[in-house]
Amino acid sequence: MFRPLAMKQLRIQILTEDLPRACLILAELGVFSPDPRPELEQEFPRLPAERYGELYAQAHSRIERILKLIPLDAPLRLPKLREVSEADLERLLVRLREIWGHCSAFEEEFREVGEEERGVRQLEHALDNFAHLDLDLGLLQGEKMFLHLAIGSAPRSNIPQLKEALALAGSFLYVFMESEEHAHIIVAGPRGEREEEVHHLLDTAGFTPFEIPRELNQEPERVRRELEVRRAAIIKRRRELEGRLQGYRDEVREELEAARRTLAMAEPFVQVDTAARSSGLLSMLRGWAPARDLPRIRQALARLDNPFLILERDPTPKERPFVPTAMRPNRLTRPFTALVKEYGIPRYGEIDPTLLFAASFMFMFGMMFGDIGHGLVIVAAAWFGRRALKSFVPFVVGNGLAATLFGFLYGSLFGFEEVLHPLWIAPLSNPIYMLKVALGWGVGFLLLISLVNIYNRVITGRTQEALFGPNGVVSVILYLSLLAGFYNLYLGKGFGILPGLGFALSILSLVVYQAHELHAPVGERIIVALVESFEAITGYMSNTLSFLRVAAFSLNHVALAIAVFTLADQMGPAGHWITVVLGNLFILVLEGAIVTIQALRLEYYEGFSRFFAGDGREFKPLRLAGTEEVYKG
Repeated sequence: MFRPLAMKQLRIQILTEDLPRACLILAELGVFSPDPRPELEQEFPRLPAERYGELYAQAHSRIERILKLIPLDAPLRLPKLREVSEADLERLLVRLREIWGHCSAFEEEFREVGEEERGVRQLEHALDNFAHLDLDLGLLQGEKMFLHLAIGSAPRSNIPQLKEALALAGSFLYVFMESEEHAHIIVAGPRGEREEEVHHLLDTAGFTPFEIPRELNQEPERVRRELEVRRAAIIKRRRELEGRLQGYRDEVREELEAARRTLAMAEPFVQVDTAARSSGLLSMLRGWAPARDLPRIRQALARLDNPFLILERDPTPKERPFVPTAMRPNRLTRPFTALVKEYGIPRYGEIDPTLLFAASFMFMFGMMFGDIGHGLVIVAAAWFGRRALKSFVPFVVGNGLAATLFGFLYGSLFGFEEVLHPLWIAPLSNPIYMLKVALGWGVGFLLLISLVNIYNRVITGRTQEALFGPNGVVSVILYLSLLAGFYNLYLGKGFGILPGLGFALSILSLVVYQAHELHAPVGERIIVALVESFEAITGYMSNTLSFLRVAAFSLNHVALAIAVFTLADQMGPAGHWITVVLGNLFILVLEGAIVTIQALRLEYYEGFSRFFAGDGREFKPLRLAGTEEVYKG
């Protein structure tokens, strides 16, 4: 329950001719993860999937490009599985090349149409700059023998001064279109010595020149009509092209669907990659599978025409880093498993934190957000929004039920605390007590997490780390000693001999261990050891105090409700209930989100960081394309 599934390493000896079919069967079963480590190179030097993989990669790349132009709306379905041979892939690749030849021709035509359309759009955009000119634009193009022309825009505020300055330079300025900030202008003047002066004046005034495309060589309205004719011709050509493409799409759709199914059935043999090796007629397929699924694997492979042999064994201690972790599939805990995976995957053999995470998360959420009405609204929202939430429905429902349970314990219904008598305590009636409860919860949580950490290190063969490492046995003794000593101080009895002895011995052990493990000069060893031991103390203390937020948010929940009712009491009868409803919605949305984030923070930073490295390998079995990649067992 609290550990990932036990794994077995499998070595499946099989005839090479049966290898593709065996991979297909295993992918359909979804419980076998290939192990690509090259440990069988001498006995089985060949890679039977090498040529097969090259053909698959070429065909897959080709069909992906084809499907961008000819998309298939129907989802991928594999009603009947069959073995795909190299010859099948070679024939498929030849046909896909033929189809791509037609598609590339369509693609080139679409590209030409697109370029022509972009050209027309650019000309229309350029024409907009000259829409108010009623003259042949061809007269403004090219160099003139005796006349210097400049066409462009300048800020409106600069036009009066620019006009006067240009007049002094012997040039004429004509404004032919204005906007809020800019004016479109034509500057005309004689060629000669004063040209440079005119250029300088234009640059100073912020002049931006316009380029008149060669195609705009007539009056603007006439050019616009011609562009409209060109655009209509482009639209007609595009529709004709789309019609031809649709006809070709209907012609090859069934072939493409069959090709997609063929590649989906060929993919498992490609996925095994170097996990499958051969020495001629005999091949070896190596991988990992949950021990409980071995009978299913044997039964499924019995469908092969030829005999096979499965050699199974437990992972060795050295292999643990390579063993994938298969977390126990459960529909109710799946959303919590997803949140655990967001932090990382436990190493093989370590405790699966999913159930611990689920129970502690719901407890903290309920304690911080305890209200019967709010909890039931969350449950109802999860039910009505189940299509959007999908697999996260149990997560939301569980938190809603936890809030409802604590609502009964607090005697709170939509913030009203006079309706029900609390089964335990109304938080605001004794805040100090609530803080003590949160502190006690934090202590218990950290101790449990430390014990999990010790177990994980022992089970993975890291005994020294379990004893002296961070959150190990010695650190737990240090923590307990500090707790006992501070409690004695709180009671006025002094720190105490036994807590003091435990504290001194644990600190000494940590310092000696750290100094021994560090390879550095003696002085540096002592300093580093002292600093890391001090960090162990401050870490436990700060993490413990972090759990005070559990009580703080339970008090905050009540305080927000009081604020809502205080505001509502200042309204009339109708305004009172409107304020109460809107205030409760505000509490549900805002505080609900904040409490969720705070609970996640406590789980990740105060919990997982102490025992959970999260660097394990997730169990990803062979799967057929289009099927869910989550192991369901």
